[in-house]
Amino acid sequence: MALFGPLSERLNHIFSKLTKRGKLTELEIRQAMREVRVALLEADVNIRVAKEFIAAVSEKAVGQQVLESLNPAQQVIKIVNDELIALMGSGNAKLEVSPKPPTVIMMCGLQGAGKTTMCAKLAVQLKKQGKRPLLVACDVYRPAAIDQLKVVGAKAEAEVFERGTQAPPKTARQAVEYAKKMNFDTVVIDTAGRLHIDEKLMEELREIKREVEVTEVLLTVDAMTGQDAVNVAETFDTQIGVTGVILTKLDGDTRGGACLSIKAVTGKPIKFIGVGEKITDLEPFYPDRMASRILGMGDVLSLIEKAQEAVSEQQAKELERKMRENSFTLSDYLTQFETLRKMGGAGALMSMLPGAGKLRIKEGDVDEKRIERIRAIILSMTPKERDNPQIIGSSRKRRIALGSGTSVQEVNQLLKQYEQSKELMKRLKGGKGKMRLPF
Repeated sequence: MALFGPLSERLNHIFSKLTKRGKLTELEIRQAMREVRVALLEADVNIRVAKEFIAAVSEKAVGQQVLESLNPAQQVIKIVNDELIALMGSGNAKLEVSPKPPTVIMMCGLQGAGKTTMCAKLAVQLKKQGKRPLLVACDVYRPAAIDQLKVVGAKAEAEVFERGTQAPPKTARQAVEYAKKMNFDTVVIDTAGRLHIDEKLMEELREIKREVEVTEVLLTVDAMTGQDAVNVAETFDTQIGVTGVILTKLDGDTRGGACLSIKAVTGKPIKFIGVGEKITDLEPFYPDRMASRILGMGDVLSLIEKAQEAVSEQQAKELERKMRENSFTLSDYLTQFETLRKMGGAGALMSMLPGAGKLRIKEGDVDEKRIERIRAIILSMTPKERDNPQIIGSSRKRRIALGSGTSVQEVNQLLKQYEQSKELMKRLKGGKGKMRLPF
């Protein structure tokens, strides 16, 4: 599903009407901006933010340079894109690093926002940067919170420091001392959350800040709660001083209000976005890329980065050689599906392609379960069959179908798709044809 699907669809519809008109009048632009304002408010964007956004766009869009240009509609879209970027922040806000290690990151937020899991996801990100993070269990009130941090910490292959239910400020201080002694360069403190904001929660967070020198205070908020997320961010910032925000559940039914309002309302940047349940589903936040995705222009840079993480240069060269020599086997075909899983699955990747919004790709349009069945079929083959699929006759097909829990018809479909993919690679090698997904 495209990010902020309903908002993206509305904006695309509004702008498509502009592009059909050729020359634009000031009245037509102002009418379009009124429609954009309604779309933003329906997406739960803060009313003041929406009003100021439309005023800024309108002022630039009705200028003589735009009205008299050869393609005014494209210029209006560019202005909207630029203002969306300005609304969400001028660039990627990186984590601050303490000049005197360790860097201490205090994670905070309400219960249910995914803060504890986010600690482990952040540890994965830090390890990618060559850091050595230590996770600290300072949520001593929620049942099994410490155990949960240990479980997700193990998935992230990050050590967890805990001292049971002793006072969290004391645990935080001991953790920093331990980090210095054991050469951890980053300390991530998982603090207690509440179902609502109260003075006891805030005072404990302030005590932790007094006890240790905190470099970053990252607030985790649920993007699906819209304006409530913005209100939570504003209150936490007023009470304890937030340095950045992590938005979770951006892969869900998110209207976009929180993402488009938080920076403008609080002045604090969004530093990361959670885009799934897996421990690797955390991305740095880039306002320009997000604006591009909201407007249905895709996010090719993030797509490239995911590909670079999933496929080594050597693997890419080996695949290119096999394509060139037409020696692409079913084992290689399986490897491509494994790579697809590492990159977040076909559905997540489709949302990053330019024009995905116009294709109206929905959650079920890319059948991830079918991809799993394809994997099962290939894994049920012998190495010899994968290298020489032409030897797979009727009896072998029945055995493969039985072993994979599928049908002979599905085995036949896979073999046909494989042959089509090989033919497609031949055509692409010669610069002909169009790319299509093999599922």
